[in-house]
Amino acid sequence: MKRLYFIYLLLFVLSGHAIACTTAIISGKGTIDGRPLLYKHRDTSALQNKLMAFSDGKYNYIGIVNSTDKTGKEVWGGYNSTGFAIMNSASYNLNEKEVGPEEREGIIIKMALQQCATLADFEKMLETLPKPLYVNANFGVIDAQGGAAYYETGDYTFKKYDANDPSIAPMGYIIRTNYSFSGDRARDKGLSRYQAAEPLFYNAALSGSLSYRFLLQDVSRHLTHGLTGTNLYDIMPQDTSKTVFAAFRDYIPRYSTSSVIVVQGVKKAEPASLTTMWTILGSPLTTVVVPVWLNKDNWYPSTMLADETGNAKLCDWSLKLKKQLFPIDRGEGNDYINLAALITADGNGILQKIKPIENQILNKSDSLLNHWRKDGYNPAELKEFCKWVDNLIQQYYSFSPSFSSSF
Repeated sequence: MKRLYFIYLLLFVLSGHAIACTTAIISGKGTIDGRPLLYKHRDTSALQNKLMAFSDGKYNYIGIVNSTDKTGKEVWGGYNSTGFAIMNSASYNLNEKEVGPEEREGIIIKMALQQCATLADFEKMLETLPKPLYVNANFGVIDAQGGAAYYETGDYTFKKYDANDPSIAPMGYIIRTNYSFSGDRARDKGLSRYQAAEPLFYNAALSGSLSYRFLLQDVSRHLTHGLTGTNLYDIMPQDTSKTVFAAFRDYIPRYSTSSVIVVQGVKKAEPASLTTMWTILGSPLTTVVVPVWLNKDNWYPSTMLADETGNAKLCDWSLKLKKQLFPIDRGEGNDYINLAALITADGNGILQKIKPIENQILNKSDSLLNHWRKDGYNPAELKEFCKWVDNLIQQYYSFSPSFSSSF
């Protein structure tokens, strides 16, 4: 293992490093259907993301990869064939001082997906890897045995926070942004995003509505600032006729958001093959959720995989639409959003237009999943679903003649 780890370190190249992420894990005891959830809202300078499936380890796996990473040296969240899933958020308050270049989290995640089936496997891996690890991270993990925990991990040690422990997670969920609860709290980062997320989770837990849709449609598109309380829906313009700028810094969705994943685990009696990764490639404000299932036939929507340019079409189109939200490309333009392009009182904002399309995908996906849970997975049905999703995405999102008529 030591040799493999150092090989990965040698392969590490300059890439888009984590800036800020909002993440959570939810035990099956806290979710609407008894299945655990792993959530990562990724913020990074590497805005072009893609899906990649791998067969280079003990277990096959799929995950989010930077488009510039041609061979998938680093993975930034995903799951494997055992139902083990992992992601991270960068933490800025664990290591007292840097002992070398940090941000090896993508390497650790890849290694875990290759070889871990349970939380115990991951803990053993962290214990046996050579130190320092060159990380400063909150790793969130779930498995097919009902495990759900965070590992606040520095260069030499880690501390576990178990979402199944009512003394730690009384309502079944744990949230992490860019600080660790076991770290130096004077160096916390991402406080406003934590403040925005916590009441959302708490109220959803009280009402029994912690679900994958809640995470993707409510949390990742939450437009109320955690510190100031500013709700952008309260100041949205009537229509799209005039550009209306609003300050847009430290919301959960950000200019730097590159992807979102929710891995929905399985109940103990269900096959791990029904683990689902609900995926947003690009900005959650300009693109739709699409589910993927790891499978031996490699049936995935082609718009989520790298094409001849090296980018995933869906992510690329999302970023092109995002330019309408952030038309100022100089100075501090990334901190100001054109609210008239995003949401309007007459319902013609980009976010408002993608929701009906997304709901078509989610409704069809839920129907397919419920069928598989009852009658078993069918590869032919997955193949047809992937073709259907690709066609729908092409129809509504590609920059073709149909695009202008749809938006």
